[in-house]
This record gives sequence, C-alpha cells and structure tokens, in this order.
Amino acid sequence: MTTAGEVPPQGRGRGRKAPSMADVARLAGVSAQTVSRVVNNRSNVEETTRDRVLSAMRALGYQPNGAARALATGRFGTIGVICFTLNSHGNVRTLDGIATAALEAGFSINLMGVTGPTNREVREAFTRLNTQAVDGVIIIEAQVLDSPSLRLPQGVPVVMADGHGGQEYPVVDSDQVTGARLATEHLLERGHATVWHVAGPPDAYSARRRHAAWLETLERAGRPVPQVLFGDWTAESGYRLGRHLARDPEATAVFAANDQMAMGVLRAMHESGRAVPGDVAVVGFDDTPEAAYMWPALTTVRQNFAQVGRACVEVLLDQVRTGTLARGDVQLVPVELVVRSSSDAKAAGLQEAARRS
Repeated sequence: MTTAGEVPPQGRGRGRKAPSMADVARLAGVSAQTVSRVVNNRSNVEETTRDRVLSAMRALGYQPNGAARALATGRFGTIGVICFTLNSHGNVRTLDGIATAALEAGFSINLMGVTGPTNREVREAFTRLNTQAVDGVIIIEAQVLDSPSLRLPQGVPVVMADGHGGQEYPVVDSDQVTGARLATEHLLERGHATVWHVAGPPDAYSARRRHAAWLETLERAGRPVPQVLFGDWTAESGYRLGRHLARDPEATAVFAANDQMAMGVLRAMHESGRAVPGDVAVVGFDDTPEAAYMWPALTTVRQNFAQVGRACVEVLLDQVRTGTLARGDVQLVPVELVVRSSSDAKAAGLQEAARRS
C-alpha cells in the first residue's frame, strides 16, 4: 500500500511501467480528477494543491498523454507559426514575443518556414501545420499576400502579424503609418525643404505603408516629393542608394525605412564628405539595439516587436477559448520616435561635448 508522499514501486527503476495519473494522485494525496485539472491547466485548483501535484509529477517523471489531453480538452497545446524569413530583425523579435507569450499560456510553438511569399506556399505550410495538430496559426507576413484569395482551410483560428488580413483574418501590427509620419514630420520641423525616402522592397507590406505615409505627409505639408529609392532592407542597399543621394546637394534629409538601410546611408554620407547631421539628417525605423551606438547615434522609430508577438498570441488564444473566429479586426501597437544625433544638431553637439570631456 502506498501512502501520500511515498513513491510507488512502478515509478522506480528501469523496465518498470510508466507512472500513471493514479500514481501521481496517490503520491500527492489528491483525487485523479484533481490531477487531471492540473494537467489540463484548469483554474479551479488551489495553488498549494497544484504545487503538490506538480511536485509529485516531477518526482515520478510523469509525462501527460498529449493525445488523451487533446481528447479531453479539445486543444493540442500548440500554436503554429508560419514565417518567411528569420534574417529580419523584426521577425526574430516578433517570434520571440510569440514564443514567450505561448509559454506563459502553457502552449508550445511549431515553426514552419516557407521558401517563397506566395499564397500557394502559405496554404501548403498551413496544411502541414494543421496535420500536426495545432490549435491555431500565426502568420508573420514579411511580403504582401493577396489575402482575399488566400483561402486557408476554415475552422482553424488565424492571426496575421505585419500583414493584411482583408475581411477574413485579424491583424496585429506596429502603427507603421504613424511611425513614418513622425519620422517625416520630424525632419521637416528641423527646417528641411523636403525629405528623401529610401524605401523597403515594394513587395513588403510594411515598406508599402511607410512609403505611403511618407508621401502623404509631404503632400499634406505642400512640400516637393522626391523620387523614392527602393532598397531591400540591407545596409548594402542603403549604402548604394546613399552614395547616389550624397551626389545631390539638395538631398539634406533622408528617411530610411529601416535601421540597416539607414546605417548604409550614414556610411555613404561620411565617405562622400557630407556631415551628419550638419549637411544631411538621417532617420531610420525599428530602433535596433545597434541604433544608439552608430556614429552619430541614429534617430529612429521604435517598434515594440515583443508586444506585437504577445498580442498575436492573445488574439489567437481568445479565438481558441471562445470558439469564435475573428474577422478582419486590426490591432495596432503604438510606436515612438526616438530622437538622437543623426537628425538633431543640438543632440549631436551634446554628444560631441560628452565625447571630448
């Protein structure tokens, strides 16, 4: 006979039968129903009891049967994530936010990459995830998808991060429009006649929104609109386009659609003998960890990628819990303009004085 606190024989040694829920119940001194509630993360269990059950599970090496739990709860405890690339700073940070929020909610993630940004490949990735038993899917959309014709299988909750959900899917994203407007207005307020734009690739949804907001801000202010220059998010493309801009004396303010391209613009200006911010002011987008340590320190739009990831999980799990699919809702995470010395002569002077002291 086994009393509470005593490890039953089948929990010891090799070759023994795997511990059962009943073994956990006996060791913890609770009912099998209580163990089931703990395993399924139900809220109607006192914390002291939950801790005792979890300690018994660890002592016995008990592993819940995932298939049985799914049958009992209707959930698999897994979130599928479709991502086009992990070379992007934003995608990696968003994925980290998703993984953290999923873990806190008692879910794991199943990451599925796609080789090309096409509706067909996304549908195929979605189908593969669905066969692996996920409760819902988050699509981190680096490129523009034709959402109205995406037509994913019905019945599985979906959330789009940094994308366009049309009328079918909810979206969580940074407030790209406000960020680009703040960056452009900041440069105009510094006395520049207009602002040049080094945009991201035309097939990137975030690049399109930043480009459109830059254009609208200039037109609303009645300022000339220079020809937009398209990069590919890399510092190399920013450097190449920056060398082109450095040859134009009228180009005194540049808004780059991400910090990597802004970094390339900064180097191009330095090599061309144009002082930043004395001759040219530069603003980026993202606020990568390196932005504050560039020379000069980069003014940029700060995105909270971790909050985007967390909000994606919240929206998805709300659908899972309620059994109601969200349709076309858009949740925008606020952004912030961080002014540093690459666009602000006063800030640059303070930074130079600090360096000399």
